[in-house]
Amino acid sequence: MQPYELPDFYVPYPARINPNLEETRTHSTPWAREMGMLDDTRDPGTPEIWDEAALDAMDYPLLCAYTHPDCDATELNLITDWYVWVFYFDDHFLEVFKKPRDLPGARVYLERLAAFMRPGCALEPENACERGLADLWERTVPSMSAGWRERFTASTDALLLDCLWELANIDEGRIPNPIEYVHMRRKVGGAPWSADLVEHAVGAEIPDRVVGTRPLRVLKDTFADGVHLRNDIFSYQRETEEEGEINNCVLVFQHFLGVDPQRAADTVNDLLTSRLKQFENTALTELPLLYAEHGLDPAEQARVAAYVKGLQDWQVGGHDWHMRSSRYMNRAEPTGLGLHAARLPAAVKAAGTGYGHVPRQRVGPTPLPQFTMPYPARPNPNLDRARAACVTWCADMGMYEPTLRTPQPVWTAEQLAGFDFALCAASIDPEAGPETLDLATQWLAWGTYGDDYFPAVFFRDRDMIGAKAFAARIPAFVPLDLGPVPVPENPFEAGLADLWPRTAEPMSPRARARFRDAVISMVDSWPWELANQIQGRVPDPIDYLEMRRRTFGSDLTIALGRIEHENAVPDEVFDSRPIRELEAAAMDYGCLTNDVFSYQKEIEFEGEYNNGVLAVQNFLNCERDTAVAIVNDLMTGRLRQFEHIAATDVPKFELDDAGRAALEAYIDGLRDWTAAVLNWHRKTRRYGEEELLGISPLNAPTGLGTSAARLAAIMRHTRALAVSAGTPGRP
Repeated sequence: MQPYELPDFYVPYPARINPNLEETRTHSTPWAREMGMLDDTRDPGTPEIWDEAALDAMDYPLLCAYTHPDCDATELNLITDWYVWVFYFDDHFLEVFKKPRDLPGARVYLERLAAFMRPGCALEPENACERGLADLWERTVPSMSAGWRERFTASTDALLLDCLWELANIDEGRIPNPIEYVHMRRKVGGAPWSADLVEHAVGAEIPDRVVGTRPLRVLKDTFADGVHLRNDIFSYQRETEEEGEINNCVLVFQHFLGVDPQRAADTVNDLLTSRLKQFENTALTELPLLYAEHGLDPAEQARVAAYVKGLQDWQVGGHDWHMRSSRYMNRAEPTGLGLHAARLPAAVKAAGTGYGHVPRQRVGPTPLPQFTMPYPARPNPNLDRARAACVTWCADMGMYEPTLRTPQPVWTAEQLAGFDFALCAASIDPEAGPETLDLATQWLAWGTYGDDYFPAVFFRDRDMIGAKAFAARIPAFVPLDLGPVPVPENPFEAGLADLWPRTAEPMSPRARARFRDAVISMVDSWPWELANQIQGRVPDPIDYLEMRRRTFGSDLTIALGRIEHENAVPDEVFDSRPIRELEAAAMDYGCLTNDVFSYQKEIEFEGEYNNGVLAVQNFLNCERDTAVAIVNDLMTGRLRQFEHIAATDVPKFELDDAGRAALEAYIDGLRDWTAAVLNWHRKTRRYGEEELLGISPLNAPTGLGTSAARLAAIMRHTRALAVSAGTPGRP
């Protein structure tokens, strides 16, 4: 019995089959036999993995004919050999290392296998996986550029080495949280590797200068998530009943949401649909701007378009193969005549994804959940000095004054005092000296002023060109050589021009470059929020979380915490998967904390579409309080993941005593950061309804009549919402 009925999949394009399929079928099995992948040629000591009948039934030539319908026979043979190799690797790794839970043996095996991608490798292949990789590498990479080779090597490395994460979860019986799972599944699942092969198959490399841009990154990530989430739905039965696998998104949602397999599968399918809609939105709305910004000529644009089309072909072709392969649960899925009519309901449902929210609704204060926070928010004795210095500094930067595009000041000194950024900075770094705390507080004030100034100007006017120009000026204010900067045009630029030399001057070149990138990344992310406002679109939940780390300025404040440890902790440790995952988990806790506390401010008073609680509401079609509870569960899951990594992965780094102490201090700093963010949100006046209604604590009524005065303010606000709702064009 199947554990659930397959959901209605969103499959917007027809699948096509490469006419060279039969030729590739003729080629594929002999190649697998030559490499030693079949039982009649397997290496001594290798368990039974495949026989010829099993390989024929799985039909990898059909997969590649579906996913690469336009390439010639030679290319289709090569691509098919790659997929035979990768599926053999997956099944071999399961039998030899996952089932016996041999983590040390797996690590040695994977490191040796990865060596066959290195230039000048002198190793002789000793098993089918090594023979296959050595053969394929020699047939594939010589025709491609150095940039593509680097990308493909990184993707293949991730495909191989991050299998250890899956094995560790199985060994511990640990089901990951949804955020962790989606991120890691991209690597171990291999779809980024598939996306790189698409460039080879269609004969169109992405121009190097746009590879790392947001649109290309999102296209690759959404493609990968689509491939993996679809595979998890089809493979759930095989993985959970036959393989003892726990790394499957249906199982992850089943565990996280506490629902049955059918509801979990339907939820995974909704996430799959959302990711595919994000792919389409990115291709249609972001690529044209990318072409203009980077000056891509027609030939370069055509290469990107061929790549995008290749990714689309892969999605729909992969779906149809899943429906036919013996490898997966696929009964009750329609095939043949009537297939497209059967897919119509899913297409109609997907059409409205993200577009049902009505802004500026009366939602009232948000009931706060019981947050998980095991770390204390520690005090700093220099707090009062930092408070006073911040109020003065903001005045010096002009933050209480009107600007050319904000006739009403964005802030007043009274509001700034109530925001109390010094309280947050003091708990982030309890040991900071007076000058250091002043500087950190002013960075927090500067970033938050920008977060208020940007929508006040560009959301109001729906001015994407102006927003892009605003972001494009920022790099000039953070010169690596500390040279002259342009004349500031607004308080945000004035603040940055003041903060940068005070912060960067004592930094090493390496730390200075890292911190500069964090500043630019934060400001560059704000036009993404504007794009969602212009479209009236609640963002896809995964895209939201990944962009929220940037819009919140998490990289910036965490980069400050690295400075004092940079010489003792090697770069490769900071750049490693465990540390990056630690940082991302802490960032998500802080970002989602802000989304819960700021929900009323953003949804009711500002008409925002970019909020994590709202993204969950929209995705699960649930009420606010349910969404808040789910967001709190995500925060708890991320905190548990943080401590799991700190306890299991961090001790594996080979460091001297000074390096070990510095790394532990840095991790303790991340704990302080999460505690400080929550403590500040509990105590700041920035998100309280009185502040939002304009009831100043200095002149707020007391005694008899207090409730009546507050009620009058709410009634005035409610009337304003009604007027706004009836005014066309209001954000």
